[in-house]
Amino acid sequence: MSGPELAGELAAGRYDEVLRRTEAILAATPGNDAAHEHRARALLALGRVDEAERHAQDAVRLDPEEIRYRELLAEILSRGGAHRDAAAEFGRLARNDPRETSWTVAEARERIDAAQPGMGVDAARRAVQLEPRNGRAQLALALALARTGDARGAFQAATLAAELLPGDPEAREALADARWLAGQEALAFDEFHALANERTGRDRARVIRKARDLYRRRSGALGGLVASIGPLFDLCFRNGWLRIGR
Repeated sequence: MSGPELAGELAAGRYDEVLRRTEAILAATPGNDAAHEHRARALLALGRVDEAERHAQDAVRLDPEEIRYRELLAEILSRGGAHRDAAAEFGRLARNDPRETSWTVAEARERIDAAQPGMGVDAARRAVQLEPRNGRAQLALALALARTGDARGAFQAATLAAELLPGDPEAREALADARWLAGQEALAFDEFHALANERTGRDRARVIRKARDLYRRRSGALGGLVASIGPLFDLCFRNGWLRIGR
């Protein structure tokens, strides 16, 4: 089976077939870098991150100049929680082609996830210098600056990100975080409420945790009691019964 055919199988979600085919290809030609790539992509789609990383590493080893393999490796490292290593890979890609802003933005986001916000700020600033009107670059800068405690900088970057990415929930959440950091707690709380009613799963749970923390900090003893009882806070918050003074 050829590379385009394997890519078609991947696009169709036939991951087990890709694994079966690539196993046969690699048994016959162990140095087939494209087979390692397609196998890594199938394994990643199946959630088998460690195995996917091994095959991506093999693809990179066999052809270190192929950008596609390094992008895949960085994505796999990120999915596996190895954010520092992922940041290093994205940084390497960015250095090889500084005009490709997406890699610098990706490096910034990985630095933030790796608890290296200062390095995240540096990477995000490089991306913003390349494309000042890039919403994702401004968003990465806002997130990194917020982690460093730079309220003014985070607010400016988040405001611009929200303007450049209208309606984007991540940009809206970043702006709410920046408002909180800048002392605009009531506006932040209102945005958390709006986001909680729109988002689902982990994103909704994260927003509600932030709202509870903010409410606990800004309310009195009774409000603190409400915030300490999860189901009660969720009920009151969902129905819009809670407010923070302006």
